Amino acid sequence: MNPFEKIFNYQVINRLEDSGTFMVTAHERAWLKKMLDHPASTDAFTMDTKQKLLSILEKDQAMETADLVLEKGKSVEKQVYHPLLRSLRQYILNRNGIQISYQVKGDRVNTDHNGLPYKLEYSMIKREWYLLWYHLRHQAIMSTRLNKIITVSPEPISPRTVERAFAKISETLDSRKTEVVVEVCRGYHKELSRILYAFSCFEKTVEYDEPSNTYQIRISVFADEAEYLLSKIRFLGKRVRVLEGDYLKRRMLEASTKALERYNALSAEEELPL
Repeated sequence: MNPFEKIFNYQVINRLEDSGTFMVTAHERAWLKKMLDHPASTDAFTMDTKQKLLSILEKDQAMETADLVLEKGKSVEKQVYHPLLRSLRQYILNRNGIQISYQVKGDRVNTDHNGLPYKLEYSMIKREWYLLWYHLRHQAIMSTRLNKIITVSPEPISPRTVERAFAKISETLDSRKTEVVVEVCRGYHKELSRILYAFSCFEKTVEYDEPSNTYQIRISVFADEAEYLLSKIRFLGKRVRVLEGDYLKRRMLEASTKALERYNALSAEEELPL
């Protein structure tokens, strides 16, 4: 047994998170100190936060990348960071109302709509940030790309309206969710950290059954995210199997059946060249 295996044990990490402890390696600290020198760090952090991080990392050596990293020419990429992230996050934490103007299809602009911001979401497929917010007039949940937002500003809102809106949002979102249970096959328990990382963008809980020595990952997923979850399960291959979730089980069975048929037909009808 690897004597350092417990460092990466899920239960240990989970308990540390519950106590507010976050494990950071020396390599990660060196990387963070290097990244704080980047001009974009001024937009990503408030001045107080940046100064606090620099004081914590004062004794650490910044990572030297000049001789290690060579960036090749590539097409233009969408940036992960967006200037509105910090202000929107503060509105969400403080439960502020907002007045928002945003662009819709046909280059039309909806101006000065009142709402309540609920959550920031990042699409791994489209590589874009979305704001999930509640439209107070239409009483509907909206999802707006941050790059389509023209202006957004805080707007006073009563605590009663906030509570009513959040209750409506929770009720609507819960009705759209479905649960999938994925079991980690026994021979791959040592890769649990890697498997959990593959599902890191999903809302999930992990259960360990001691008598059977099995880990089960219970994942909450929206209908439009099912295909993306399916791609993650396919990527993990024989490390996991779907226990609950009729749609995913059926799709995995279809893909496996087609693959077997393809290779059986190939071996029966053709001889591969030696």
